[in-house]
Amino acid sequence: MIENITVLCHSSIKINKEKVIYIDPFKIDKNYNDADIIFITHDHYDHYSEEDINRVKKKDTVIIVPEELLTKVLRKGFRQDYIITVEPNQKYMVDGIKIETILAYNINKQFHPKENGWVGYIIEIKGTKYYIAGDTDITEENKKVRCDVAFVPVGGTYTMDFKEAANLINEIQPKIVVPIHYGSVVGTKQDAIGFSKLLNPKIECKILMK
Repeated sequence: MIENITVLCHSSIKINKEKVIYIDPFKIDKNYNDADIIFITHDHYDHYSEEDINRVKKKDTVIIVPEELLTKVLRKGFRQDYIITVEPNQKYMVDGIKIETILAYNINKQFHPKENGWVGYIIEIKGTKYYIAGDTDITEENKKVRCDVAFVPVGGTYTMDFKEAANLINEIQPKIVVPIHYGSVVGTKQDAIGFSKLLNPKIECKILMK
């Protein structure tokens, strides 16, 4: 289920399956310009990076963004018909791929306010549901997520720490979980290792980032 999936840096993920998909491209090492679809969870610099979007976008790339980013991506040069704006807790179909948005926000800190409408995504590819949590704490919304593979932040400070992330994953019980959001802005690989040790043994943890 995670073949042809790479965690590039921090929360930046590349899925190369039916389509070439990037989520929150960040610190991309060279010009690939191969993205069919780019997903953006919110507008913080480590998730919405115009420099890195330039390195992965091509002429007909579709970009999926929370509604508040519409003006920025239009200014960036994306054509209106290649932009899809999303709201939390909705379902969409893009190029034959089913997408669901999950509200992503902080409970006990102020970095990601609920009222901003920022999101995580459930992306369904060939019957497998991939949940990319975005920058979030444990919430009533994400405790209801059902997925096969989950990508969750474990670095703390701005999101769940690794203990909180493990609590969420033990509740929603995906088959596989991949820790992200460490090693660059906050957190270290030790957070990913600590996270893996707290999981229900039935859940396979894959640490894809160094």
